[in-house]
Amino acid sequence: MMVTGTLINLYHVCKRELWLHANGVRMEHTSDVVTEGKLVHEVSYPQRTAKYEEVRIGGSVIDYYDSKAKVIHEIKKSASKEEAYVWQVKFYIYLFEREGIEGVVGILEYPLLRETQQVVLEDADRKILDRMIMEIEAIVEDEACPEGLSKRKCGQCSYFEFCYSGESEEE
Repeated sequence: MMVTGTLINLYHVCKRELWLHANGVRMEHTSDVVTEGKLVHEVSYPQRTAKYEEVRIGGSVIDYYDSKAKVIHEIKKSASKEEAYVWQVKFYIYLFEREGIEGVVGILEYPLLRETQQVVLEDADRKILDRMIMEIEAIVEDEACPEGLSKRKCGQCSYFEFCYSGESEEE
């Protein structure tokens, strides 16, 4: 199986969503939050399309890559899942290194917040990513779907109705 940046992100957000996504259960098309995020990506930096390119590497799609400066630009709607986003960008840098491209850095961009955050891959991060990849592979290959998070944490998730259908409101 091929681990992608999306799976690295979901590893930090929800193991159940990770398992469902990797096993072909996709609910993103039903989510207004996902649609809003795509819109932010499309309209925030219109000049970038001419200047930088979207890159596909190791099964992952990187929003924008400046090949001259060796900078990955990843655009996010909010910083609510910042740790997941940071590891997603670290994974992208890791993929570039595996292809022999050294010295790549990342920038997380939050256009609605007008904030950016630089991301670098440290030596210790490579070992953590290797472990994460093994854990993701084990989760995805398991026949059983992992338990969901508490309902409170899942309100904006595109899988919410899928995970909690049939449960009463009091639960």
